[in-house]
This record gives sequence, structure tokens and C-alpha cells, in this order.
Amino acid sequence: MSSQSDARDRPLGPTDLVPARPPTVLVIAGSDSGGGAGIAADLKTLSAHGVWGLLAITAVTAQNTTVVRAIHALEPEMVTSQIQAVVEDIGCDAVKVGMVPDRSTVAAILRALQSLPEDIPVVWDPVLAASTGNALGSAEAISAALSSGRITLFTPNAPEAAVLTGRRVETRAEVEAAAQRLLDQGARAVLIKGGHLPEAGACDYLALPRGGRWLEGERIAAQPTHGTGCVLASAAAAGLARGLDLEEAVVRAKRFVTEAIRAQRHLGAGRWPVDPCWEVRPWT
Repeated sequence: MSSQSDARDRPLGPTDLVPARPPTVLVIAGSDSGGGAGIAADLKTLSAHGVWGLLAITAVTAQNTTVVRAIHALEPEMVTSQIQAVVEDIGCDAVKVGMVPDRSTVAAILRALQSLPEDIPVVWDPVLAASTGNALGSAEAISAALSSGRITLFTPNAPEAAVLTGRRVETRAEVEAAAQRLLDQGARAVLIKGGHLPEAGACDYLALPRGGRWLEGERIAAQPTHGTGCVLASAAAAGLARGLDLEEAVVRAKRFVTEAIRAQRHLGAGRWPVDPCWEVRPWT
């Protein structure tokens, strides 16, 4: 009997039943009861990339496509405990941070990140307001996170970049200047999303210490959207977790969110959520 047959016929041992460990991303963010943004969108995006999502919830919101009715921030100690629990047992290949309600929670997250190896990338999406306009985060707290030097990729949209830099961000020159200021504040790389710019296309700017580049894209004719920032940042984190270099992870994430916008779902009376599960849509 061949060795191949011997291997096939022998009893299964414990290691035979354990599949290869998937890439993992730790998501530190708030919930969205409408399922269009926050941790719900993050998990859908990670699953679409074949990445396992780990959770540390910072806040629970009561919201839909039209309004955020209530926000309940979890105690910073609870956020830290969630991070420690999954990191100690499972570990992570990348971190994605979204909605963080206050400076004390930011400080707790930064302390928890100190326990991770320095080469674990951290993608930070500075969620300052919901698509409906409701305030969700603190600019002061985000500035403190920037100065930590721990953020691998910082992904504000143009209005968020304006708040964080204290300057107008409406033209390409202003975007480039804002990105440089955010690099100077401590981010290792900055992606300013240009969906709010008065441009014909959807153009984002990626700034690195060695220089920057514009990522041109198609502006999809769609209803007002919900969840684009979460999906883009999580897609970039998934790429980094899978071993892509930063530029390639960002380029692929931009392509992914473009298709998610194209596939947005008609849900609710307000801003329709984009669909990170656009490749698997059994209901259509």
C-alpha cells in the first residue's frame, strides 16, 4: 500500500480537524442598529475579503437611515477588556478603529494597542459624524490618537480633514495640504476621501512620507449613501491583514467600495446603505 493510501486510511488526529488560521482584523468601533455602518458594515466587508473579524464595541447606537436617536458609550474599561480578551487568545493581523465617542476611550484603546507588536497595522477611520449629521466622535480625541504615532493609515473624508486641521478642504491643493498636516501630526499614511469634493469623479488622495498620489475613480450615480467610510477602511485593513503593501491595499479597497456603492440597497427612507456583500446577493 502506498504512503498516500496510508495517510488517507489512518485515523484522524486533533490537528487534522483544525483548518488553517484565517487572517484576522480586530474592529474597534460602534454599532449601527440599521446595519449600514459601524461594526455591521465592518464585519460584512471583512467576510467578503475572507478575513475573520474580532470585535471591541465602543458604543451602542439607536439609529436608522434618517437619524441617530441615542448613543450609549461603553466604559473605557469594557472596551479594553474586549480587546485584551480576543488578542490574548486569538491575536490579530490588523486593527481597524472606527467610532470612538470620547478622549478617555481613545486613551484606553491606545494603551491596549501598546500590547500589540509594532508591525501590526492600525487603520483609523475618524468618525466624527453620522451620514445623517449627528455627532459621533470628538475631534480633540482623534487629534490625541494621531499624536500617538501608532496609526498606520488614517482615513478622514474631506470635511473631517477640515475639522482636524482647522482649514478649508475643498480643492485638490487644499486636500494635499491637509494630508501633509495630518502626516505631520503623527499618522504614517493618510487617505483623504474626496467624495464631498466638487469633482466630476470620485477622487481620493493617498499621502505617504515619500510623497502622495491621487486615486481617480468613478462617481456612481446613487442615492445618498451610508457606510462608505466604514467599508473602505475595513477593506484596507483586510488587505493589510492578508499581507498586501499599504498602497495596494488602499487601491483595492477603493475599487471594492466603488462596487459596494453601485450595489447599494434600497432600505429605509433616508440614506441607503452601500452593500459590501455585492459579490454574493442571493436575494436578487
